Amino acid sequence: MTILYSILVFLHVIGAAMIVGYWIATMREPTVHPRQRDGAFLQLLTGIAMMGLLPFMPDADPNYAKLGIKFVIAIVVAVLAVIGARKAKNGQPVSTGLAHGVGGLALVNIALATLWQ
Repeated sequence: MTILYSILVFLHVIGAAMIVGYWIATMREPTVHPRQRDGAFLQLLTGIAMMGLLPFMPDADPNYAKLGIKFVIAIVVAVLAVIGARKAKNGQPVSTGLAHGVGGLALVNIALATLWQ
């Protein structure tokens, strides 16, 4: 079970890197890249899977308030990423607020994960 959980954490970090990496790369001309949408979905799926495994992990003491807040933020990031990726695909302009909402909220989620004990 621990190996599976570690693989999920690895994939979760990859999803975060996809979102924040593309956000930083496009900061001069903000947009939402389709890989940010993919990263948001990867984060959601792996996060849900990790939450499902927590009761079976030895010595697990999950903070469900923190996990709930992170889940809500992840859903918002995914929705914004879908909207932005669709706009970019259709050649429509992606607003700066939308683009920064995707990356900024993902960064907030990373901060919650690492700083909230």
